[in-house]
Amino acid sequence: MHNIKIFYDGVDLDFISKNRSKIIDGVTTNPTLMKKAGIENFESYSRNLIEILPDKPISLEVFSDEINEMKDQALKINSWGENLFVKIPITNSEGESTKNLISELLKDGVKLNITAIFTLEQIIHIAECFEETSNNILSVFCGRIADTGVDPEMILKEIVDFKNKNALTVDLLWASAREVYNLKQAENSKCQIITLSQDLIEKIEKFGKDLNEYSIDTVKMFKNDAEDVGYTI
Repeated sequence: MHNIKIFYDGVDLDFISKNRSKIIDGVTTNPTLMKKAGIENFESYSRNLIEILPDKPISLEVFSDEINEMKDQALKINSWGENLFVKIPITNSEGESTKNLISELLKDGVKLNITAIFTLEQIIHIAECFEETSNNILSVFCGRIADTGVDPEMILKEIVDFKNKNALTVDLLWASAREVYNLKQAENSKCQIITLSQDLIEKIEKFGKDLNEYSIDTVKMFKNDAEDVGYTI
């Protein structure tokens, strides 16, 4: 039992369908994941996803780099279902803040997932947008922060302190997980949500496994694989 919601980060509709009543509390995706999976029609795929998962939160991301076009895309995505959160990046690719867009969309009643957040300063910059709203998500890209040699838990501690001090009713999401242990770290950091890929979700069943038993299983794997190939020296 975990004290955090687990969102599947991916595009595999079969995996979502098989696990929607089990471990998956929601789904997030993005244009990069869609591209890797060969998805060519954004709207068609998104509507299929919504049909499979009509009663749990789904985060779909805008892909325009122009702020005005982002708004048009956000409003269209929002119209597809009541369980949708529209993912808005903290800036566009030129570093232009989306703060005004965030404020406008919140006033229009759009539920948002602000994505690609890396620093406390970015959250401070947009915090006032969320002072009178609830049921929105701030996604902190902890895995990518860790890729730079920085401890994401330290940054999250600062973010949580700021959130509590300013009474912000937003959910913090540990994004871009690199290993299943990030689930424990996200819980310790007081995040409400973590996104996990399929392979990481499947590893959760190993939690609590006896380490001595796991050691023997690992040796058996090496032995069996060597025998299967027929290695000799």
